[in-house]
Amino acid sequence: MRLYYHPRSSNSRRVLLTAHHLGLNLELAMVDLSRGEHKTPEFLRLNPNGKIPILVDRAFQLWESHAIMQYLADDSPEQDIYPREVSARADVNRWLFWSAYHFAPAAGLIIRERVSKGIVAGLGAPDPLEIARGEALLPVAALVLDRHLAGKKWIAQDRLTLADFAVAAPLMHTAAAQLPVTEFDNLQAWFARVQSLDAWAKSNV
Repeated sequence: MRLYYHPRSSNSRRVLLTAHHLGLNLELAMVDLSRGEHKTPEFLRLNPNGKIPILVDRAFQLWESHAIMQYLADDSPEQDIYPREVSARADVNRWLFWSAYHFAPAAGLIIRERVSKGIVAGLGAPDPLEIARGEALLPVAALVLDRHLAGKKWIAQDRLTLADFAVAAPLMHTAAAQLPVTEFDNLQAWFARVQSLDAWAKSNV
């Protein structure tokens, strides 16, 4: 399997976290965002959205990082991070959707302005209004997570799951993007546990 990715992409990071935890040896193909390789006709044939990551497994092409995470887990018979029992899986899915709809977009507003615009060609200068919008939205989402994590080690099912990898990935930019999440003690304790995992170290490519 080949993964088209960029090392500074948090969407790529959640897929790499999953792959390393599962012991998968993906072929990595870095997409040079600074040269606009994600907008070339060849790339757009893989993903018409012009986004990374993309997983290519033989003739099957899959984009959307949360979907790739699920696919890799489902394709690994001995996996332990994506429950097969219906309600347990629904619990993990709940947080995957929350990650995709609430947490990652809020963090992404700030990351785009303070990080991505220094990497990706043609994005222009940082927009203070977008930064302010992210700084208003992200603490609201972070508070939901922080309260949920009170007395818990992991986000779902009292064990490490895809939910932890999905939500943790944007936090790789906490310092560089100055994400307003450092005041949330439960969140920070959980994130420290994620950072202590072998998969976190190995995914720092």
